[in-house]
Amino acid sequence: MSEKIIDFDCTVTRLTTETELKCFDCGDDDLNDFLNKDAKNYLASLLAVTYLIKTETKIIAYFSLSNDRITRYDVDKTEWNKLSRSVANEKRKRSYPSVKVGRLAVDKTLAGFGFGKHILYYIKKTYANNLQQAGCRFITVDAYANVTNFYERNGFKFLTAEDKGNPTRAMYFDLKLF
Repeated sequence: MSEKIIDFDCTVTRLTTETELKCFDCGDDDLNDFLNKDAKNYLASLLAVTYLIKTETKIIAYFSLSNDRITRYDVDKTEWNKLSRSVANEKRKRSYPSVKVGRLAVDKTLAGFGFGKHILYYIKKTYANNLQQAGCRFITVDAYANVTNFYERNGFKFLTAEDKGNPTRAMYFDLKLF
């Protein structure tokens, strides 16, 4: 099944083991290699599902999702307190279910046109509804340090300050705020 993601002639489709992957270049070798070499293996191993944003002729973006959780031990104490206060007292736990954005990439010729923002909106909308297949309270991402500001602009917060200066930073979005 495919559906429109934004007001652009493109659709979101789930990658299958039979999907033919056409040339995709987001300008980042790691993200390109994941799609071309690893995404089908992750799917076959039940580790992640990848979604392609396509026009009739090419893949213009993709994102990969997997299950995750936020635990008390992954988060700075002050951030955990803020996060937990958003959950009713009787429902507070030591961990909360989340979905992880494992990869998100946009064709380099379309960078800056808002596709990433629309992809995050699509993911939020998908998981914030009451028709989820399983409970999911948060969206997490291990964001490359050079794009953390993109995630911040889209409502994500840092889980901890301990990873400051690392190549990636753990971030989260509370779906109750959507």
